[in-house]
Amino acid sequence: MSVEGIWDLSISTPIGKIKAVVEFLREADVLTGTAHGAGEEVPLSDVVLDGDRLTWKQAITKPMRLNLAFAVTVDGDTLTGTSKAGRLPASKVTGERRTVRAAREQRP
Repeated sequence: MSVEGIWDLSISTPIGKIKAVVEFLREADVLTGTAHGAGEEVPLSDVVLDGDRLTWKQAITKPMRLNLAFAVTVDGDTLTGTSKAGRLPASKVTGERRTVRAAREQRP
């Protein structure tokens, strides 16, 4: 299974929906990524694809300083799962992979 590409995410948090964009790349057989949203760009860490289950961690500073842990299931060009920030309740995450053409036109 491949997760490489640009994904548009929607995260349903207690303070409302947050839109973000994540980009996954495979370099030398290692999966890496970057998240874009709320005016900041942050690297993803501990990116692991195990079958159809994709997990990663990232730190954000907007709207507040949080360390997030994502756990999603990938089904083709869609993903669903959760994002967890410490002891806060998990937030529902959905996402859709951009097509190659749309990715070129809408690069973050």
